Amino acid sequence: MRNLNRQVFALIKLWSIFELAVSVTRYTRIICYKLKNMRKVIAAINMTLDGFCDHTEGIPDEELHEHYTELLANAGVILYGRITYQLMQFWQTLIKNPSGERAMDEFAVAIDKIPKIVFSHTLKNTEWESAKLSNKPIEQEVSELKQQPGKDILVGSRSLIIQLIQLNLIDEFQLCVHPVVVGKGLPLFDKIKDRTFFRLLKTKIFGSGAVVLYYEPTRQ
Repeated sequence: MRNLNRQVFALIKLWSIFELAVSVTRYTRIICYKLKNMRKVIAAINMTLDGFCDHTEGIPDEELHEHYTELLANAGVILYGRITYQLMQFWQTLIKNPSGERAMDEFAVAIDKIPKIVFSHTLKNTEWESAKLSNKPIEQEVSELKQQPGKDILVGSRSLIIQLIQLNLIDEFQLCVHPVVVGKGLPLFDKIKDRTFFRLLKTKIFGSGAVVLYYEPTRQ
């Protein structure tokens, strides 16, 4: 009788271990699926050959506008700081009064359509129907966006990119380097504390000589 009780206990223990293993496997699969399908945070910005960020110093030709129109169409939201956001408000005028240049007008439609979240301590309203002011710290805002279903999250302002680099929340960099040297300005990788390694995913070359470098941090 005692031996039978031991065998029953051993079977119960074995079954409990089996159930635990199944639960862990199921949970691991769920986590892997969520990580695989989580929205990426993509830093997409123009910069000069000498490393400065200035949207007004690039080569805004038809090919470049087509590139960014496609990028916006495949994203779910774009994040801006106040200065870049106010610069982008120029495109509102082309919605009301198209330029007649196909690539520019299509980009205007794309930037008007995509939801925009603006981080500012001074703006009271965005004056753009598809834009809203964030009332959360950027780390919280981005973390919550990543958990939500939808297309990828673009970041289009130097100041926000620097903050998100420090927070290790950038999943991919798309740096459009223009063949222009300006000698002064605001560097993208400014006041970075930690050394970071990157893996080159691909490149895209424009007729103007501008090159988009696609990198992802390796998080070493």
